[in-house]
Amino acid sequence: MLSNITAQSQLANRLTGNPIDHGSKRFSAFLAAAFLVSVPVFIQAPLVRLHPWVSLLITLIWLAGGLYMLQKPVLTFWGDLAIGFSWTWLAGSIYWGWLRENPYVHLPVEAIGLPIVLILISQHRLKIGSYFYLGSLLGTGITDLYFYWVDLIPYWQKVMQVEPAAAGTVLQAALQQIHNPIAAIRALWLLSLLVAIGLLGIRSTHAHWWAFSGAVLSTILVDALFLIAATLA
Repeated sequence: MLSNITAQSQLANRLTGNPIDHGSKRFSAFLAAAFLVSVPVFIQAPLVRLHPWVSLLITLIWLAGGLYMLQKPVLTFWGDLAIGFSWTWLAGSIYWGWLRENPYVHLPVEAIGLPIVLILISQHRLKIGSYFYLGSLLGTGITDLYFYWVDLIPYWQKVMQVEPAAAGTVLQAALQQIHNPIAAIRALWLLSLLVAIGLLGIRSTHAHWWAFSGAVLSTILVDALFLIAATLA
């Protein structure tokens, strides 16, 4: 079904033309990817903690909406992106809904959509959403690497086990853990890596690479927001 819809949308685009020109399509891909990386922080996180099954079922809305938009020539860009985002939303629902106290399975769960995405990329299908997913997964992996590198995993576990009112104390202890030159140097090194990878993507003329870069670079913003929240806790 997905193959037929994709083929029909590609044919429609050739016949009618894509309403988004190449330049604005790249910029739209970048901004949309950056926005979608932020969505789980502000919308999914509070929802999944209270109603994990609701969050999980919303995955079907993203997926069905994406498939529907793929059938509309003027909406294929957004349908492609919505399907890629559905894998990120699905992973977030599963992990933060039921497994959040176990940081060791975080990245494997986030990679739940990776086999499908790699198949789609190998077949040159749904590249906008697929590259967005890869960028989001890479950003998540680098953030997790920092947590392992500076021994923040125990604090991750504690903050998920205590009541929300007590989380501030754990976050302050975590800040003390990284309040040293070695942790700062490692943070700068990984930040530089994220920026370098993100800038490589936006040198491309292809919109899917801009979606990838938007997801990677917006990871910096999301991480900064978490750092600010921990500082103010």
